[in-house]
Amino acid sequence: MIDTFGRIHTDLRISVTDRCNIRCFYCMPNENIRFRPREELLTFEEIERFVRVAAGLGVTKLRLTGGEPLVRRDLPRLVAKLAAVPGIDDIALTTNGILLAEQAAELRAAGLKRLNISLDALDDELFRQIARRDGLDRVLAGIAEARRVGFDKIKLNAVAIRGLTESQVVPLGRFARERGLELRFIEYMPLDAEGRWSDEQVLSGETVLRLLTEEFGALEPIEPSHAGQPASDFRFVDGGGTVGFINPVTEPFCEACNRLRLTAEGQVRNCLFSLEEWDARALLRGAAGDEQLAALLRDCVRAKRAGHGINAADFQRPQRAMFQIGG
Repeated sequence: MIDTFGRIHTDLRISVTDRCNIRCFYCMPNENIRFRPREELLTFEEIERFVRVAAGLGVTKLRLTGGEPLVRRDLPRLVAKLAAVPGIDDIALTTNGILLAEQAAELRAAGLKRLNISLDALDDELFRQIARRDGLDRVLAGIAEARRVGFDKIKLNAVAIRGLTESQVVPLGRFARERGLELRFIEYMPLDAEGRWSDEQVLSGETVLRLLTEEFGALEPIEPSHAGQPASDFRFVDGGGTVGFINPVTEPFCEACNRLRLTAEGQVRNCLFSLEEWDARALLRGAAGDEQLAALLRDCVRAKRAGHGINAADFQRPQRAMFQIGG
């Protein structure tokens, strides 16, 4: 699937639920949330069929997201189904980690290859301020259990927010270095449900890199492993591991984007900030054949814009928040 700018799409992000067990302010409202009725969510069999069609068009990598994907019952069963789809080489999961300790072993046995675990703060009070719930101890337990059961590709995702998380940069860096984990800092994006984002709150990747360098010494850039990689990666010169920066606001990487998204209720999106969606659920639950699903995917890819336009004067933020799209 090639768009009008020559970008080849091989990466599909699948949201399995819009529900979550915490309420991070950069993603969800704190209360009065209207979740999708369960009957509107795609079944595992519908997701599997969609993935088989996408794999036939060149998709090789999947990432399961939410909401919080681990609140979806029997998720390892879906992982096993997707791992068996011909052409799928890699399945990853993005999670807040709170339920990970209980599910890590089963997920790995089902075929999950990689984990991204959200960890914005190592300070209990600040964790609670961001997540608006307790749970830091459970996240740390989930990380430990994932390592114990053999996950060797674990990344920590930290949202960088000016005026709030600067104090966590060095502790998170030390935590990751001591455990052989890859840390990634993600610039705060305008996808919060309460609409309070402003560009003054963006703690840039450049600033975070400077804070890490001041504490741990020089970092050197690493050549990207593939063209669609969203992160700029660096290694600590002293051998203390690597750190990545996803800078969609200050350094957009749209020109190399190879990702599509499937929401929990079956809408296909070609960008986090897309203002348009393509209804795959209607086809999956109707009499449509696989060729019609394939045509929908091609139409979605052809309509992809050059970039998200966050910094443009005419930028329009999507009506959906992050938890409704899929992280």
